[in-house]
Amino acid sequence: MKRKLLKLFSILLIISALPFIVGFKGADESVYLGGFVTGFDVKLKGAYVLALSNGIYSPSKEAGIVCGDRVMSVNGTEITCAFDISKALKGYKSGSVTVVITHAGETVIKEVTPRVDLSGRCKLGLFVRDGLEGVGTVTFVKTDGTFMSLGHPVSDDDSAVPEVVGGNIYRCSVYGVIKGERGKAGELKGLMTGEKPIGKLVGNYPQGLVGKLNDDFKLENLDKIEVGEGKMGKAELICCVDGMMTKSYSISIVKADLKEKTDKNFVIKVNDKELISLTGGIVQGMSGSPIVQDGKLVGAVTHVFINDCSRGYGISAQNMLKVMK
Repeated sequence: MKRKLLKLFSILLIISALPFIVGFKGADESVYLGGFVTGFDVKLKGAYVLALSNGIYSPSKEAGIVCGDRVMSVNGTEITCAFDISKALKGYKSGSVTVVITHAGETVIKEVTPRVDLSGRCKLGLFVRDGLEGVGTVTFVKTDGTFMSLGHPVSDDDSAVPEVVGGNIYRCSVYGVIKGERGKAGELKGLMTGEKPIGKLVGNYPQGLVGKLNDDFKLENLDKIEVGEGKMGKAELICCVDGMMTKSYSISIVKADLKEKTDKNFVIKVNDKELISLTGGIVQGMSGSPIVQDGKLVGAVTHVFINDCSRGYGISAQNMLKVMK
């Protein structure tokens, strides 16, 4: 695979007042600390409809398919990309084909009559996205090489959590930063450092993206750390904003929510003048950056407040660990 720039994963920007509690009872478990930026090439179940053809006749539009739907199968063939649709339509003669989609979280069956173009190719009159690419941060790695990252799911439109059916993870080098400012989130710019992936993706959950590192990945290069409880007070954010080196920056946990919450257990504030000078605070690509408090991993940053880039949400490390048990 040629080196390429990676699009950044969208970070959901939500502001709300959260009730405060003292903290969470920690899990007595050790993991390897992450904080390194990676590139993700995610293969999702189904193909996200980006657009419908603007010609005289669009079979899918006529059948009621709209942008934002996800095509799950065509005539019984499971779909993950545009090529799968072409394969499912190979040999089409006449009549309609059965297209299963998800619309607003519900499964819907559509009968679509394809159109044959001048070259003889059979078309449904839609354009789909083949998976997702982006950069994000690995939060922690377990001793068996499984890891969690991002602290929030990968999604086309932030309204659903599509199933991951494959994909790879690559090491990245951060070569630039667009600083965040009021009303506009910043972002990390990353470049893949090698053609060979360092691991594979295996799951997509509300608490983050899960994968398995290759057997030759050197876990001993990472620091081992206990998982602890999060509470109001000073903490550290472990992240990479230049090259491939991780660094610790000072933050505060200013609020905490009930641990039953999925991915917004903390409200955090960046205090570190160096980090604010470099990035403006929390930016896209930092999702998954570990939060360390009292020498223990307590969570990861997940979202940024659009009106104050120095503040954002964090998820409890314990909630991330739940999906791996």
